Amino acid sequence: MTTDPALILLVDDVPANLHVLVAALKGPHRLKTATSGEAALASVAREKPDLVLLDVMMPGLSGIDVMRRLRQSQDTRDIAVIFVSADASEQTQLAGLELGADDYLTKPVSAPLLKLRVANLLARKRAEAQLRLAAHVFESSGEAIMITDKANAIVEVNQAFTRLTGYTLEEVRGRDPACLSAGRNDAEVHRRMWDAIGAHGFWQGELWDRDKAGREYPKFLNVSVVRNAYGDVDFHIASFTDVSQRKAAEEHIRRLAHHDALTGLLNRFSLMEGLEQAVALARRSEGRVAVLFLDLDRFKGINDTLGHAVGDAVLVEVARRLGDCTRDGDLVARWGGDEFIVVLTGVTSIAGATQVAAKLLQAIGERPFAHEGQALSVSPSIGVAMYPEDGSEAALLMRHADIAMYHAKNLGRQNFQFFTQEMNLAALQRLQLERELRSGLETGQFELHYQPKLAAAGLALLGFEALLRWRHPTLGVVGPMNFIPIAEECGMIGQIGRWVLGEACRQVRAWRDEFGRSVPVAINLSANQLRSPSLLPEVHEAMHRHGLDGREIELEITESVAMGDPATCIGQLQALRIMGVQLSIDDFGTGYSSLAYLKTLPVHALKLDKTFVSDIGRDRGDEVICTAAISLAHGLGLTVVAEGVETLAQWQFLVDSGCDALQGFLLGRPQPAAQVGDFITGEAQARLAATTPQASPAAIDPDLPARAA
Repeated sequence: MTTDPALILLVDDVPANLHVLVAALKGPHRLKTATSGEAALASVAREKPDLVLLDVMMPGLSGIDVMRRLRQSQDTRDIAVIFVSADASEQTQLAGLELGADDYLTKPVSAPLLKLRVANLLARKRAEAQLRLAAHVFESSGEAIMITDKANAIVEVNQAFTRLTGYTLEEVRGRDPACLSAGRNDAEVHRRMWDAIGAHGFWQGELWDRDKAGREYPKFLNVSVVRNAYGDVDFHIASFTDVSQRKAAEEHIRRLAHHDALTGLLNRFSLMEGLEQAVALARRSEGRVAVLFLDLDRFKGINDTLGHAVGDAVLVEVARRLGDCTRDGDLVARWGGDEFIVVLTGVTSIAGATQVAAKLLQAIGERPFAHEGQALSVSPSIGVAMYPEDGSEAALLMRHADIAMYHAKNLGRQNFQFFTQEMNLAALQRLQLERELRSGLETGQFELHYQPKLAAAGLALLGFEALLRWRHPTLGVVGPMNFIPIAEECGMIGQIGRWVLGEACRQVRAWRDEFGRSVPVAINLSANQLRSPSLLPEVHEAMHRHGLDGREIELEITESVAMGDPATCIGQLQALRIMGVQLSIDDFGTGYSSLAYLKTLPVHALKLDKTFVSDIGRDRGDEVICTAAISLAHGLGLTVVAEGVETLAQWQFLVDSGCDALQGFLLGRPQPAAQVGDFITGEAQARLAATTPQASPAAIDPDLPARAA
């Protein structure tokens, strides 16, 4: 039923009677008329009325026949019907009522009585429709609904209640809703609930229940009161839902906001918040706080070789061990990547912080991490800063602990260091150097110096090695050992490497144009460059831009870089060899190469490290190593270049041992490109032979310039 005016169909075969009915009911209702049973059914088929006033005695279909057909159809059986007939016999009245008529009035009927009977019937039908709607809502609601009487005894529940609690109506009817309680609700909460219901007729909030199976769950409850005409409570209607999932989601979000998703430790935000509170408490109580900044050594190698899943497992285990080494009240956080922070809030002395730092070194560095039968070793470098000695604010303590950690790394890793002001000064100088490094790259302060590489027998020029120099505006010429580590840590090594590659290629082309010959240049690659997916396109672009052949470029990698990531290294080197680029192993003998692995590298030369060359003539052991390395390389089909040749005795020994090429101060120091042209023409080699004739192992090749490619 709707609130629109009711549609009433008046059915009578006597027009005068219809006129009387229309006159009595006109006004609030919409009226339609029919003068036969057949016409009445046709009208109902066109538009379903809310009420039919039906005469009994009509030609054709009687009122009883019409009533029977209405009740037989699913679509019309709920239409309200009042018989209005001159037949006052009990038999006819009973027949009509038995068919489902709502009322039976005999003619003549007074207008007021007719209007009242119609109004009452329509109101009752509307109420019934509302009840049906309420019942449907009650049963189909997704929320559990429970109705209790004024004594708070359960009288009705819906299907959602049964689904949620496990209890049927028969099991809870007449019982107090307290039978559902998990026993975790504060008595004060219940008191406030009933106070609110009594004062306002409504309450909502969270309570804990237990279902029939014993599962405890939080519910969000709404309770409202139904009062009678006198204002007394008749019923309480309670609707509630299980909010377990919502609360779990809220807890998950809260945890994500304050904890690291991988390890479950505090995140940066929560760590800093906790550290600030710890410092504030220590300030009030004149206590102390220790901040330990941990960085895992060699962790990147695990990620690169075994994958991030294994690396993540190691981080989770590190987090667990950190938790085992600390006390309740201490803070443990993952700062990011492979960095962790431990804040000791109850420490009373430096000795206490020392004990914990040593304990962490042992727990992480001395106990390998197991993975599929493998023992994976990582170790921490730890920096320690103390409140109040090393800073009065949380951010300053963190910075100083970070500085101390880097100092620990520089001292050989697997150790801990306490912050000192000297470290801070060095860190500030390092930061300044980093800024100047960026500026130097942007303003053209870098330059390449070129050291010649000569044939051991005959001194033919085989090429140059490009060595990076930084012409600092105040420090003068700075060698790479003083700034390349900083460039690697601050992420500039890629930019610098691209500049070196481009500048070296430009210079090779410039020499070719000036001297009419090709002079190969060797360029050192860092570990970061070798691992970079952009290496191959960068080398190809630089060579293409300057019109170079692959044989005019040689790339050098150190032995330790080659061994650090074998899979990536071999793949990159093979791709470079396909491009025609020459490749060599630099500093050979200083790493821990596997000979089986070494023979798989697509290189053409080994460069014997100067640490072995420098003691030739003084250390028989180094001489044996040099001889063995030369023999090994030749056995693998590789050329041998000796670095750091500074004496005639070294030169003579290397030539006698079969070394192929020499490089060192004795033969030529690294110089700017403008100053090495005489090596390309052969003039420098001639002067070298003239000044040291007794050291020349073989006559200078008379055709040197032509054959010095």
